[in-house]
Amino acid sequence: MPARSSARRGDPVAELLAALDLTDTGARTSEDIFTGPSQWTAHGRVFGGQVLAQSIVAADRTVDADRAAHSLHGYFLRPGDTSLPITFSVDRIHDGRSFSTRRTQAYQKGMPIFSMISSFQTDGPGIDHQIDMPADVPDPETLPSIADQLGHIDHPIAQNWAYARPFDIRHIGTPIYLRADENRVEHQAIWMRAIAPLPDNPNLHRAALAYASDYALLEPVFRRHGIAWMTPGLSSASLDHAMWWHRPGRADEWFLYLQESPSAQGGRGLATGRMYSQSGVLMATIAQEGMVRVPR
Repeated sequence: MPARSSARRGDPVAELLAALDLTDTGARTSEDIFTGPSQWTAHGRVFGGQVLAQSIVAADRTVDADRAAHSLHGYFLRPGDTSLPITFSVDRIHDGRSFSTRRTQAYQKGMPIFSMISSFQTDGPGIDHQIDMPADVPDPETLPSIADQLGHIDHPIAQNWAYARPFDIRHIGTPIYLRADENRVEHQAIWMRAIAPLPDNPNLHRAALAYASDYALLEPVFRRHGIAWMTPGLSSASLDHAMWWHRPGRADEWFLYLQESPSAQGGRGLATGRMYSQSGVLMATIAQEGMVRVPR
């Protein structure tokens, strides 16, 4: 059995569901107020995907049931502290005939750590097309998991990534956890799914996809410049994040996450991604810019 002396024991999916089960404080001023827990991480900073997903859950609580989230645009303002809960305030900016707009702010110690605008829409007929999923991708079951790649390393971050994440992540090709990609390409593809079944709630699956969208999205930037996660002195952080949900999909079934980086400059790298169900349905598109600094 792989060494797990540094792993934090627990049920990652149960912890994900607990994090997304926000508490309505009942407080009402001009905004709706919710609170949620922070998930443990080895480095003590709140995972960006967590606060992203919690923010969309908070906003979703304030719209009519027939309106589903179709887009979000958010900025990561400060690192979050995993030892503290998070407070979410939702401003009901606008409710129109078909669309609703919400602003969500996430706070710790009275200071905003994340700010987001999101939009919701009633379902209806309209034009429809998508870019097709590549046909020549290997089956996810044939690829090694993070536990296969990192489970033998007795280090808290390696153990956290291998065993404490609620998503199974499988790279098509060589991952860059320990060593850089010598090919210096600016794209990659990974298969993902939650490691256990999730409830049959479409809003929860949208939030779970938002959670997962923050995993590995800066890796195409790293690959292009010969950077691995273990590069000495590497400093990286998500700056902003945008997501568009196109069609319903489940986060507990395999989905393909195609990622590429069109540009990097000034210590910032831009990455975009597309999420496809295993049957080829384009579920979502994502964009993120991150800070990437490597010692000269």
